[in-house]
Amino acid sequence: MKIVIIGGTGLIGSKVVTHLRAHGHEAVPASPNSGVNTVTGEGLAEVLSGAAVVVDVSNSPSFEDAAVLKFFETSTTNLLAAEAVAGVGHHVALSIVGSDRVSDSGYLRAKVAQERLIRNSSIPYSIVRATQFFEFLKRIADDATDGNTVRIAPVLFQPMAATDVAMAVCRVAVGAPLNRIVEVAGPQQLRFDEFIRLSLSARQDPRVVIADPHARYYGTELDERTLVPGADARLGEIRFEDWLAQSAVHAVQA
Repeated sequence: MKIVIIGGTGLIGSKVVTHLRAHGHEAVPASPNSGVNTVTGEGLAEVLSGAAVVVDVSNSPSFEDAAVLKFFETSTTNLLAAEAVAGVGHHVALSIVGSDRVSDSGYLRAKVAQERLIRNSSIPYSIVRATQFFEFLKRIADDATDGNTVRIAPVLFQPMAATDVAMAVCRVAVGAPLNRIVEVAGPQQLRFDEFIRLSLSARQDPRVVIADPHARYYGTELDERTLVPGADARLGEIRFEDWLAQSAVHAVQA
């Protein structure tokens, strides 16, 4: 089966391509570097020819509120229109758990707009909302750092490994369209500050993590369950401590 992966050279997309190919599918990565630009429409008709499924794991080059909204609205509109012409039977998009609960975040408002376009299109679809990735915890800590302290809201948090995100996307992509949202998350639920503390400790990072209920997460204050999925979420297999240990091995080898 031909499956086109928009954003197929990124963190999640490259793993999706590798996994699908390993299972015998014709997985085609598509990005501006390969001559496919969903914002301008360049190369879309050619790459979608004969495709049964499109997986969109692309991201905006800018996180500025207006720019990110324009990216997701333009890219998704162009992509869905090209899929309709090509006869694509399943559109799969990666989104974010809690995106409709964080109205202060311009990025998450843009993801909600993207989801709305998908739901209102004529293409059968599946939307995979994932929790935050383990791989981004250090970046989150860096963004929340002031001097030697990292202020993090002590709310519930259930991040997952990028590999598990990719596997969840692949399982949905090779199945029948769900025509709804499915949530995926990590196997462990702790406090947000605890995850960040563990992440920094594993790297022997001396910064002090402070639990601050008013600490903002990309511009917004968090409620207790803003960042965690519902009870029917599909859970990944990779535990945080195992991911940390494997990351340490890779760091030593590098």
